[in-house]
Amino acid sequence: MQRRNFLKTSASAALLAGTLPACVTPPAGEEEKIIAHQGRIKDYKKFSVIDPGLKITRIETWSQPNVAVVRVTTDNGMEGWGQISTYDADISAMVLHRKIANLVLGYDPAEIDELVDRCVERNLKYPWSYVCRALGGVETAIWDLYGKIKQQPVCELLGGEAKPVPIYGSSMSRAITPEDEVDRFTRLRDEMGINSFKFRVGKEASRNGDAWPGRTEEMIKGVGSTLADSCTLLVDANSSYTPDRAIEVGEMLQDYGISQYEEPCPYWEIEWTAEVTRALDLKVSGGEQDNDLSQWRRIVSIPSVDIIQPDPLYLGGVVRTVRAAQMAAQKEIPCVPHSANLCMVTVFAMHIMRAIPNAGPYLEYTIEFDDGINEVARELYSPNLKIVDGQLDMPSAPGWGVEFSKEWLDKADYEVSVSET
Repeated sequence: MQRRNFLKTSASAALLAGTLPACVTPPAGEEEKIIAHQGRIKDYKKFSVIDPGLKITRIETWSQPNVAVVRVTTDNGMEGWGQISTYDADISAMVLHRKIANLVLGYDPAEIDELVDRCVERNLKYPWSYVCRALGGVETAIWDLYGKIKQQPVCELLGGEAKPVPIYGSSMSRAITPEDEVDRFTRLRDEMGINSFKFRVGKEASRNGDAWPGRTEEMIKGVGSTLADSCTLLVDANSSYTPDRAIEVGEMLQDYGISQYEEPCPYWEIEWTAEVTRALDLKVSGGEQDNDLSQWRRIVSIPSVDIIQPDPLYLGGVVRTVRAAQMAAQKEIPCVPHSANLCMVTVFAMHIMRAIPNAGPYLEYTIEFDDGINEVARELYSPNLKIVDGQLDMPSAPGWGVEFSKEWLDKADYEVSVSET
């Protein structure tokens, strides 16, 4: 018997006998939890929001280089609007029409679990980033369609309640000095009631680099010593460090009262991140880049982090984000969906946060109000999101609760895919 067939037969026999091969035996004393394909947990319940019987007949995109909007239309004329993930969104729109549209057109939008799985699995030769980004645009449009059919906001369709969401102010800058960062955190605390903030350390995916020599230490000392007593402080390393350096930085963070440490190691090195998580008392978080639900199973099973941060649009939409949250909930790990700009990802993340049982204490909200992508967001949809007493007010109209701007759409590149039947 060939070795491949022997291993396959041995594994199958073990499963039929009710046991697992030794290499995947659960830790002693831990209850076995079965996670089926594409992130389904044991006893997973498929989404059933609307009655079956409709067909998706038309998918349209309006794209600019960094943002793309999607509209789906059914055979009864109902519409839903969504958004592809930001940055190189015009490429994702092309992928949508080339690799996703034919797997959605002519199908029933009620069967959303099957739809999202089909789009990923039929694109097995193209894992996964642009496929998932394109899928996220269609999938979020289907959820908006659901909301308009049922006349409810998406979070209520997910079992939640439309109400304000606490936020933390998220700095995206590695060019800012500690003094200037403290000044704007203080101003936002006093003016908007935000009392949690995140700042940047290290240098993105730099193998222990820094924005300038000593900046990380300056930021931790400067921000921590000034604000840790009055604000909750978080940092983001954006894949900066090897485990030894990550732990060194983490110990300094603890000394200065910082409570959360995001993506300390290259995100693909989940064992490195797990080493950091085990070594520190503060909370380690991560996962925004991860778009493979099998990788999410590994992240949660280790566990690699204390808090998961799936991005609804990098991951491919609401269904896949909820599945990641459900896996984490089985391990009592909180979930804070990633939302690093003011385009629609923050709206999507708000609705998910208000529906999942293991939601973290606050949602990310960028404070780079004049950044290019956030200027686009102000023009993209209305009503714009508003902060009241440190909380983000959630639109309560059906679907996502917003309308896209005709002026923005008119300036974008248009493409349509239609059903042949």
